[in-house]
Amino acid sequence: MKKLSLRARVLTGAVAAAALGAGTFGAMSANASTPAAAPAAAVAADTANRNLQQTTHLTVAAATKAAQATLDAAEKENQRVSVAVVDRNGNTVVTLRGDGAGPQSYESAVKKAYTAVSWNAPTSELAKRLEQAPNLKDIPGTLFLAGGAPVQVKGAPVAGIGVAGAPSGDLDEKFAKAGVATLAK
Repeated sequence: MKKLSLRARVLTGAVAAAALGAGTFGAMSANASTPAAAPAAAVAADTANRNLQQTTHLTVAAATKAAQATLDAAEKENQRVSVAVVDRNGNTVVTLRGDGAGPQSYESAVKKAYTAVSWNAPTSELAKRLEQAPNLKDIPGTLFLAGGAPVQVKGAPVAGIGVAGAPSGDLDEKFAKAGVATLAK
């Protein structure tokens, strides 16, 4: 094979780049002028379709409102807490760390909220279940201490509110329930 000169290699590279660019431009132009076709396997968003399930989710605005109401309830009693609101899937939507709240309170609040929504029950009740099933505490991301409360719609969990940092779990849970009550208004 004959070795090409530097000039020939540069020229060949430029031609290849121009051809590639023209092909990309042509493909882009063709796509821009052709209306997008609907996917062949699209499922109609029909509630009669048994393959779909309609769910209720807490909005960011509602989660923020609940978290702030929770923090306000704690501040009225001079408690320094962190608050977490998670969605039905346990994903954190909002967290607020109150002034002076301990560094451990942030993570504990998230775990309490996750635990409450996962079992659709206040974490104080779930802590009592550990006597019969001590392995529950080994489930990752959970914390079986009072301070978490589920947010329910028609009995089904849609979110969880967790509070940590007060001197007792009972106070944490009282504040979490204040956040839940705000959403009912």
